[in-house]
Amino acid sequence: MADRPRDLAERMARRRKPAAGSGDRAGDGYLRESFTLPRAAARATAQAFFARYPKAGYMSEVETWRELPDGAIEFTMRRLPTAD
Repeated sequence: MADRPRDLAERMARRRKPAAGSGDRAGDGYLRESFTLPRAAARATAQAFFARYPKAGYMSEVETWRELPDGAIEFTMRRLPTAD
């Protein structure tokens, strides 16, 4: 008898090795850096990140960001480890 799609998914999930301390995003292949900076410094840091790791080559992006009560910006940048 053929397996149901759910059976296949469960079997594949059991084989997956979770990365230590990576949370839900374990094993997706992206490298992440988190920052908490004043607004101007946050903008400069993001621009420098994109200059060093261009979006086209590294699939770089601002993954999450939020403004803190003191006006600082907390954000996470993500990129692939190497360009194609």
